[in-house]
Amino acid sequence: MECGLDVIQLRRITLLTVFTALGVALSPITWFQFLTTKAYPTQHLINALTGVILGPWWGMLTALLIGIIRNMIGVGTLYAFPGGVPGALIVGLTYMITSRSRNRFLRYSAALMEPVGTVLIGGTISIFILAPAIGDVKILGVLEQRGALEFLPIFWLGWALSSVPGSILGYMILLALDRSGVLDRVRVYGVKPRIQARRRDRS
Repeated sequence: MECGLDVIQLRRITLLTVFTALGVALSPITWFQFLTTKAYPTQHLINALTGVILGPWWGMLTALLIGIIRNMIGVGTLYAFPGGVPGALIVGLTYMITSRSRNRFLRYSAALMEPVGTVLIGGTISIFILAPAIGDVKILGVLEQRGALEFLPIFWLGWALSSVPGSILGYMILLALDRSGVLDRVRVYGVKPRIQARRRDRS
Protein backbone atom coordinates (compact mmCIF):
# COMPACT_ATOMS: atom_id res chain seq x y z
CA MET A 1 0.00 0.00 0.00
CA GLU A 2 1.21 3.55 -0.76
CA CYS A 3 1.12 4.62 2.88
CA GLY A 4 3.45 1.77 3.81
CA LEU A 5 0.89 0.03 6.04
CA ASP A 6 -0.59 -3.38 5.34
CA VAL A 7 -4.22 -4.32 5.93
CA ILE A 8 -3.59 -5.71 9.42
CA GLN A 9 -1.77 -2.58 10.53
CA LEU A 10 -4.54 -0.35 9.21
CA ARG A 11 -7.12 -2.52 10.93
CA ARG A 12 -5.22 -2.27 14.22
CA ILE A 13 -5.03 1.51 14.01
CA THR A 14 -8.71 1.75 13.07
CA LEU A 15 -9.81 -0.47 15.94
CA LEU A 16 -7.51 1.38 18.33
CA THR A 17 -9.16 4.63 17.31
CA VAL A 18 -12.69 3.22 17.63
CA PHE A 19 -12.10 1.68 21.07
CA THR A 20 -10.37 4.82 22.33
CA ALA A 21 -13.21 7.03 21.10
CA LEU A 22 -15.78 4.70 22.66
CA GLY A 23 -13.95 4.70 25.97
CA VAL A 24 -13.73 8.48 26.09
CA ALA A 25 -17.34 8.97 24.95
CA LEU A 26 -18.73 6.71 27.68
CA SER A 27 -16.49 8.01 30.46
CA PRO A 28 -18.68 10.94 31.59
CA ILE A 29 -21.74 8.74 32.11
CA THR A 30 -20.37 5.40 33.34
CA TRP A 31 -18.32 6.14 36.45
CA PHE A 32 -18.70 6.37 40.20
CA GLN A 33 -16.56 7.93 42.91
CA PHE A 34 -14.47 5.72 45.21
CA LEU A 35 -12.34 7.72 47.64
CA THR A 36 -10.25 9.97 45.39
CA THR A 37 -10.48 7.65 42.38
CA LYS A 38 -13.11 7.50 39.67
CA ALA A 39 -14.16 3.92 39.01
CA TYR A 40 -15.04 3.34 35.39
CA PRO A 41 -16.65 -0.05 34.49
CA THR A 42 -16.61 0.67 30.76
CA GLN A 43 -12.80 0.82 30.79
CA HIS A 44 -12.69 -2.79 31.94
CA LEU A 45 -15.19 -3.80 29.27
CA ILE A 46 -12.90 -2.20 26.68
CA ASN A 47 -9.85 -3.87 28.24
CA ALA A 48 -11.57 -7.25 27.86
CA LEU A 49 -12.32 -6.56 24.20
CA THR A 50 -9.00 -5.03 23.19
CA GLY A 51 -6.92 -7.60 25.05
CA VAL A 52 -8.51 -10.30 22.89
CA ILE A 53 -9.04 -8.43 19.62
CA LEU A 54 -5.86 -6.32 19.54
CA GLY A 55 -3.54 -8.17 21.90
CA PRO A 56 -1.75 -7.06 25.08
CA TRP A 57 0.40 -4.25 23.70
CA TRP A 58 -2.25 -2.53 21.59
CA GLY A 59 -4.75 -3.13 24.39
CA MET A 60 -2.40 -1.36 26.80
CA LEU A 61 -1.98 1.49 24.31
CA THR A 62 -5.76 1.87 24.04
CA ALA A 63 -6.12 2.05 27.84
CA LEU A 64 -3.25 4.53 28.02
CA LEU A 65 -4.80 6.82 25.39
CA ILE A 66 -8.20 6.69 27.08
CA GLY A 67 -6.57 7.59 30.39
CA ILE A 68 -4.68 10.51 28.86
CA ILE A 69 -7.74 11.95 27.13
CA ARG A 70 -9.97 11.45 30.19
CA ASN A 71 -7.49 13.42 32.29
CA MET A 72 -7.23 16.12 29.63
CA ILE A 73 -10.99 16.68 29.55
CA GLY A 74 -11.40 16.45 33.32
CA VAL A 75 -13.33 13.17 33.65
CA GLY A 76 -10.46 11.06 34.94
CA THR A 77 -7.69 10.99 37.52
CA LEU A 78 -4.13 9.71 37.45
CA TYR A 79 -5.49 6.45 38.85
CA ALA A 80 -6.87 5.82 35.35
CA PHE A 81 -3.43 4.55 34.33
CA PRO A 82 -2.84 1.79 36.91
CA GLY A 83 -6.61 1.24 36.84
CA GLY A 84 -6.69 0.57 33.09
CA VAL A 85 -3.37 -0.47 31.58
CA PRO A 86 -2.57 -3.62 33.64
CA GLY A 87 -6.03 -5.07 32.99
CA ALA A 88 -5.60 -4.96 29.21
CA LEU A 89 -2.12 -6.47 29.56
CA ILE A 90 -3.32 -9.42 31.64
CA VAL A 91 -6.24 -10.13 29.29
CA GLY A 92 -3.94 -10.09 26.26
CA LEU A 93 -1.27 -12.29 27.86
CA THR A 94 -3.88 -14.76 29.10
CA TYR A 95 -5.43 -14.90 25.65
CA MET A 96 -2.09 -16.13 24.31
CA ILE A 97 -2.86 -19.32 26.24
CA THR A 98 -6.64 -19.61 26.04
CA SER A 99 -6.82 -18.78 22.31
CA ARG A 100 -5.60 -22.29 21.55
CA SER A 101 -8.70 -23.88 23.09
CA ARG A 102 -11.44 -25.27 20.85
CA ASN A 103 -14.02 -24.40 23.49
CA ARG A 104 -15.12 -20.82 22.88
CA PHE A 105 -16.24 -20.37 26.49
CA LEU A 106 -12.71 -21.20 27.64
CA ARG A 107 -11.08 -19.33 24.76
CA TYR A 108 -12.62 -16.00 25.73
CA SER A 109 -12.36 -16.58 29.47
CA ALA A 110 -9.20 -14.47 29.22
CA ALA A 111 -11.56 -11.48 29.50
CA LEU A 112 -12.47 -12.58 33.02
CA MET A 113 -8.83 -12.19 34.08
CA GLU A 114 -9.07 -8.40 33.68
CA PRO A 115 -9.65 -7.83 37.43
CA VAL A 116 -6.33 -9.54 38.17
CA GLY A 117 -4.57 -6.75 36.32
CA THR A 118 -6.82 -3.93 37.46
CA VAL A 119 -7.61 -4.87 41.05
CA LEU A 120 -4.63 -6.84 42.28
CA ILE A 121 -1.84 -5.24 40.26
CA GLY A 122 -3.26 -1.79 39.49
CA GLY A 123 -4.86 -1.36 42.90
CA THR A 124 -1.67 -2.30 44.72
CA ILE A 125 0.42 0.04 42.57
CA SER A 126 -2.07 2.83 43.21
CA ILE A 127 -1.86 2.57 46.98
CA PHE A 128 1.84 2.00 47.48
CA ILE A 129 3.38 3.89 44.53
CA LEU A 130 0.99 6.35 42.88
CA ALA A 131 -0.76 7.70 46.00
CA PRO A 132 2.52 8.60 47.75
CA ALA A 133 3.96 9.99 44.49
CA ILE A 134 1.07 12.43 43.97
CA GLY A 135 0.54 13.11 47.67
CA ASP A 136 -3.01 11.76 47.89
CA VAL A 137 -3.74 12.80 51.46
CA LYS A 138 -7.07 10.98 51.73
CA ILE A 139 -5.81 7.56 50.64
CA LEU A 140 -2.56 7.92 52.58
CA GLY A 141 -4.52 8.98 55.66
CA VAL A 142 -6.80 5.93 55.51
CA LEU A 143 -3.79 3.71 54.83
CA GLU A 144 -2.01 5.07 57.91
CA GLN A 145 -5.12 4.82 60.04
CA ARG A 146 -6.16 1.29 59.09
CA GLY A 147 -2.85 -0.24 58.06
CA ALA A 148 -2.00 -1.93 54.79
CA LEU A 149 -3.38 -5.35 55.68
CA GLU A 150 -6.83 -3.93 56.44
CA PHE A 151 -7.03 -1.17 53.85
CA LEU A 152 -5.69 -3.04 50.81
CA PRO A 153 -8.62 -5.53 50.62
CA ILE A 154 -11.07 -2.63 51.03
CA PHE A 155 -9.42 -0.77 48.17
CA TRP A 156 -9.38 -3.92 46.03
CA LEU A 157 -13.09 -4.43 46.71
CA GLY A 158 -13.92 -0.88 45.63
CA TRP A 159 -12.11 -1.35 42.34
CA ALA A 160 -13.56 -4.84 41.89
CA LEU A 161 -17.05 -3.32 41.91
CA SER A 162 -16.03 -1.61 38.68
CA SER A 163 -13.69 -4.17 37.16
CA VAL A 164 -15.65 -7.40 37.63
CA PRO A 165 -18.93 -6.26 35.97
CA GLY A 166 -16.98 -4.70 33.11
CA SER A 167 -14.98 -7.85 32.44
CA ILE A 168 -18.07 -10.06 32.60
CA LEU A 169 -19.88 -7.84 30.11
CA GLY A 170 -16.81 -7.92 27.87
CA TYR A 171 -16.76 -11.72 28.05
CA MET A 172 -20.42 -11.91 27.05
CA ILE A 173 -19.89 -9.51 24.14
CA LEU A 174 -16.92 -11.55 22.90
CA LEU A 175 -19.04 -14.72 22.95
CA ALA A 176 -21.80 -12.94 21.03
CA LEU A 177 -19.36 -11.54 18.46
CA ASP A 178 -17.78 -14.96 18.04
CA ARG A 179 -21.13 -16.67 17.58
CA SER A 180 -22.15 -14.14 14.92
CA GLY A 181 -18.86 -14.49 13.07
CA VAL A 182 -17.96 -10.85 13.52
CA LEU A 183 -14.95 -11.59 15.70
CA ASP A 184 -13.17 -13.57 12.99
CA ARG A 185 -13.44 -10.59 10.65
CA VAL A 186 -12.21 -7.90 13.05
CA ARG A 187 -9.68 -9.70 15.25
CA VAL A 188 -6.06 -8.94 14.38
CA TYR A 189 -4.37 -10.96 17.10
CA GLY A 190 -4.28 -14.34 18.76
CA VAL A 191 -6.04 -17.29 17.21
CA LYS A 192 -3.92 -19.43 14.93
CA PRO A 193 -5.20 -20.15 11.41
CA ARG A 194 -5.41 -23.87 12.10
CA ILE A 195 -7.80 -23.24 14.99
CA GLN A 196 -9.95 -21.00 12.85
CA ALA A 197 -10.00 -23.72 10.18
CA ARG A 198 -11.16 -26.32 12.70
CA ARG A 199 -13.94 -24.00 13.84
CA ARG A 200 -15.08 -23.50 10.24
CA ASP A 201 -15.06 -27.25 9.67
CA ARG A 202 -17.26 -27.82 12.75
CA SER A 203 -19.72 -25.16 11.63
